[in-house]
Amino acid sequence: MPRRLIVCLFALVSAISMVRADRASAQMGGGAGGGAGPNPANLPERPPFRDFVHEHGGIRPQPKQGDRLVADVTVTGNVRISTDKVFQKLQTRKDRFYEFETVLADIRRLHELFEYATYELKELPEGIAVHFTVRERPAISQVRYLGNRAINDRDLAGRSGINVGDPLNEFSIESGRRRLLDYYREEGFNQATVTTVRGDSLAGQSSSEDQSAVYFRINEGPKERIAAIHIEGNSIVSEARLKKVIGSRGPLAGLLRYINNKADLNQIDQDVEVLESYYHNLGFLTATVGRRFHYDASGKWLTVTFVIEEGIRYRVNDVRIVGNRFIETESLLDSLTLKPGDAFNGTLMRKDVSEIVYGYGSFGFIYAEVQPQTVMRDENDLVDLVYKIEEGDRWKIRNININIDGEPHLMKDTTLLNQIDLVEGEFIDRRTLEINRRRIERLSLLEANPAIAEPPDIRVIPLDETDSNY
Repeated sequence: MPRRLIVCLFALVSAISMVRADRASAQMGGGAGGGAGPNPANLPERPPFRDFVHEHGGIRPQPKQGDRLVADVTVTGNVRISTDKVFQKLQTRKDRFYEFETVLADIRRLHELFEYATYELKELPEGIAVHFTVRERPAISQVRYLGNRAINDRDLAGRSGINVGDPLNEFSIESGRRRLLDYYREEGFNQATVTTVRGDSLAGQSSSEDQSAVYFRINEGPKERIAAIHIEGNSIVSEARLKKVIGSRGPLAGLLRYINNKADLNQIDQDVEVLESYYHNLGFLTATVGRRFHYDASGKWLTVTFVIEEGIRYRVNDVRIVGNRFIETESLLDSLTLKPGDAFNGTLMRKDVSEIVYGYGSFGFIYAEVQPQTVMRDENDLVDLVYKIEEGDRWKIRNININIDGEPHLMKDTTLLNQIDLVEGEFIDRRTLEINRRRIERLSLLEANPAIAEPPDIRVIPLDETDSNY
């Protein structure tokens, strides 16, 4: 028996509109499964009912055996962080029922703000007094960058993320150093080194050393540029074509020597992976790619050579489909482009995967998934293709609801209904759903700027079979 669902159309009208989406419902986007989503408002957890009543002056509930009240809560040791902010972290409150587990949980929360936190309990006639003692992390007094010439302090400060007044944390400082080093590598300074120094002794103030000062000592080295790019070992694809596939570039037209040709070693490593994927996609499943560098006498100009070992080109030996129950295997095989005997092609394989997914989607299996697998044969140039199918449930449209928010309403429900091809009572078509989603996104009357409000969307909301409202 097919499962039922509701298709809700959420629209934003003009720039004054905001969507009040059902945030407790699942959202279907690009084939993702539905389910209860997280609370986007990040609302705090509600306190127990007894504590809620105490805070709002209601009738005190009957205490349990052994219950004691919190007589007082105090905090000492905080200087830069206000007491109000500390109390926002605490669940132990005056006149609430005392629970030792809650005090321990508060200590764990205080460690998010402070370097050290402990507690002290004191029994009073009216209950338990809880006192928290905290010690703040020392703050960074100054941040300086030494040795930089090619990149200014402002850009370095933006990349490091270390500022005066931040907590003096070794992990944060080390992360900032790594970000600076990555930044220099991105800019072509592949020989750059960055070290951190604490205290003022580096600045010649050894007599009054400030351990809260942070210095980044930088040795930039030369900025390396790519003088030329060569590709060896390619026979099936031209060098000019492969150079367009990769991201690294040499001098523009061989003339402009300082335009867009910085030597980014991370990018070169990514280019190795791109070339391998490119050859695998063409059927050379065992192709490998390496690279070698050659520097000129100055150490500033780099020649990059990609070395390709193409191997053999594989052909499709057999195509199998497993996991299908609703659609017959022969029907699925007839819809495939990649047939036995053809040269393996990754682009065609992905196209066949999409055809199977949308084929199932036309019958209401909107969450169907297909995983392709390649199985090498004993023969050197043959490979089997296996498409593993997870059909999922079959879904039918129960209701189409329109949710328009904004004042005044410039669009009627019927206007949006005329833009969609979904029909109540029919099985939902995945391709039609995606086409309709793109259609309403292009409507000029709907606000599509995510900085103003949530863009218009069609959301698939599963309907509980036991829901008495439908």
